[in-house]
Amino acid sequence: MGTRQEMKDKGHVISKKLEHNCLLENVTTRFRKCVKMHDAVRDMALSITGMNPRYMIQAGLQLEELPKEEQWSSDIVKVSLMRNSISEISIDVLPTKCQLLTTLLLQHNPIKKIPNSFFTNMPCLSVLNLSFTKIESLPNSISELKNLTTLLLRNCYELRDLPCLSMLQELKKLDLFGTKIEEVPEGMDMLIKLRYINLHVSTLKEIPAGLLPKLVHLQHLSFDVKNEKISLKAEEMEPLKKLECFTGRFEDISEFNKFISSMQQSKKSLIKYELQVGSYYGDVERDKVLTIGGVHNWEDELIMHPIEIQELNIIMCDYLRSLVDDNSSFTNAIDLRVCRIWRCEGIKCVVSLSSFASSSAHPFQTLEVLDLYELPKLSALIMKDEGIGSATTSTLAPSATFSHLKEITISKCSIMKTLLPHWLLPDLQNLEEISVNHCDEIVEILGAPTSEVEEKGSDALIKFHLPKLRELSFWELPNLKSICSKSGVMVCDSLQLIQVVGDCDKLKRIPPFVPLVGNGQPFSYAPPSLTIFSSTEWWESLEWDDHSNFKNVLQPLWKLLRER
Repeated sequence: MGTRQEMKDKGHVISKKLEHNCLLENVTTRFRKCVKMHDAVRDMALSITGMNPRYMIQAGLQLEELPKEEQWSSDIVKVSLMRNSISEISIDVLPTKCQLLTTLLLQHNPIKKIPNSFFTNMPCLSVLNLSFTKIESLPNSISELKNLTTLLLRNCYELRDLPCLSMLQELKKLDLFGTKIEEVPEGMDMLIKLRYINLHVSTLKEIPAGLLPKLVHLQHLSFDVKNEKISLKAEEMEPLKKLECFTGRFEDISEFNKFISSMQQSKKSLIKYELQVGSYYGDVERDKVLTIGGVHNWEDELIMHPIEIQELNIIMCDYLRSLVDDNSSFTNAIDLRVCRIWRCEGIKCVVSLSSFASSSAHPFQTLEVLDLYELPKLSALIMKDEGIGSATTSTLAPSATFSHLKEITISKCSIMKTLLPHWLLPDLQNLEEISVNHCDEIVEILGAPTSEVEEKGSDALIKFHLPKLRELSFWELPNLKSICSKSGVMVCDSLQLIQVVGDCDKLKRIPPFVPLVGNGQPFSYAPPSLTIFSSTEWWESLEWDDHSNFKNVLQPLWKLLRER
């Protein structure tokens, strides 16, 4: 098919049709959803394929050696010996009559060595899977497989050497993920039909100049972004017009920008990518990811990015003062779902509003997860122009800012005093989790509307509406005094957990709750699914003002947190 996406879509259609006709069935494992054959259907399939064309299926039978030579009949077409205990292929049982064999599956066997003549009598072999074996090198006879289209060596952790591949002119897929090769296999530049290459290899030392431009049919290309010996050049990537899935690393912002520029000029959009600039710092979650790590020399360079970016990680980039301002390309990241900013010395806010006062831009309008870690100068999420002063926050935030935010985590941000100002709360109606830890100066989580308190007096009842909030987690916040202002009540029937861990000794009050529906008394009500975890000492230190009945309501919900 023309593209990998078309292949994937067609595969799903076929799978669904087989499910609908009860030839496959859905199975949910611990890690993922998948499909399997029912035992009766598999028995029927084995019966049919035991005839003509003939398959030999002996998967998962705890075999310790290959089937005897007489079992390798001359009309055999496909062989599966996967998931057995075959550690050695004896030269005495080598098949000699496999002129029609097209598929050989040997994955998940502890095979250490393959005799040099093993593939000599397999001229039609098209698919060879040796993944998850213990082979250290491949026999030279593999070079004779002129009809081979797929060679899978995934997680062959001992594999260090491959023969010349130049004769494998039909090869379309080559998977070397997790091997120990140090050099790209000789002759790869001759494999012009390659559509899929996985070189996610930590030991690889270099990519020969001029190799990638020859592989113009590539649709999938992967390198190990942790391997800092491998950095790509935009001019080498530019000829790959059919690329759909790409994982790779660029040394600096300049080279990365050239790559993105060439992609945009050719109007090419990657379906899935993990792009790394600088050093690697962590795993990723989404399909379209950009990570910038340890890059300090891009003060005058605007970061270009694919407009459909879903995850952005910026780590140890000390130049940044804010992520979104009037000189940022992230203003129009219209599909961004996850953002992490870690250990950036200069960050003072996430969004600077200097460029949005007269603009319709909505920074972070699709963001769902915000994770801020070790930002020593961070004083606010959203801030006016720096010239006004760090304490001056704006009530003019673009209305869609953070409107889809579900999770916010703040860690080791040592000067922030208020996490969420009151004027921002109307945009946070989708917020589900708030986690704050090791922030020495934070005083309140939800800021009070100061002007409203001044107008109505300190006894005014202020409602904090967060209708989807499920979790509040606080850890080591020595100056935290309130979740919300003393005259505030929480409106969040969905709240399931309040967790207080470590030194939060100044937090003396749990705010009362008001039901979302009806006129229930705010001091005798708690969300129906709420659980409170804390130490005994903290719970006993709480002050309940004149509303002792509220303590009686919450007491059954409290559980001792056994700190490790």
